[in-house]
Amino acid sequence: MLLGLCLAMLAARVSAAPKKQHVIVLGKWIFAQWNVGPAEDRPLPLKVRALYVDDRLREFTLGDPHEVTDRLFVVRRAFRLNDQLPADRKPRWRWERGGWLMVDRFSGRITPLNLPLFDSFHTSAAWFRDYTGYCGVSEDGEKLYAMVAQLGRKKPIVKQEIGATIQGDMPDAQCDTPEWQRAPVRVTFRPHAGPSVTFTVHGHVADLLSDSDE
Repeated sequence: MLLGLCLAMLAARVSAAPKKQHVIVLGKWIFAQWNVGPAEDRPLPLKVRALYVDDRLREFTLGDPHEVTDRLFVVRRAFRLNDQLPADRKPRWRWERGGWLMVDRFSGRITPLNLPLFDSFHTSAAWFRDYTGYCGVSEDGEKLYAMVAQLGRKKPIVKQEIGATIQGDMPDAQCDTPEWQRAPVRVTFRPHAGPSVTFTVHGHVADLLSDSDE
């Protein structure tokens, strides 16, 4: 009984001890090549770097991370896709741009973010606080939407059609990266085939800012 009591006390102390914070490190930049176009004959430079959790390679990323809180940050994913045909004798890999990842420094957990209508080829996202703005592309590839999403919410705060997409084979060809401002919180979308639109964000909702309001 005495031995059992001692073991129980030891287990309680171990469980009550503070958990060790994970070490999250972004590695050195790697200069890669990204082939685009119908014939994949337009090589574009792509800078990627590895994401390590406790010295273990977990993902490849591109661009600078956005600090959401002192615990969470988001960063865009890059990955290598198997491009080998059955008749190819040698392995063939190609780099691709992916979606966004949320990284928890304390738990070491990496969570892929599901951004509705986000097109990893045609548009890019801009972050402010826990909001992100981006131009979304419909599933049929014909309509362009102004999108604002917030971490922790399944439905977007803003989803409004802002025109038709442009037929093109170059990345980020649909609109410029959205622009944020604070006090009041606003985001402006500038599609390449239509007029710019601005939304004011109030907590979990957003209002379209008209020319008269401006």
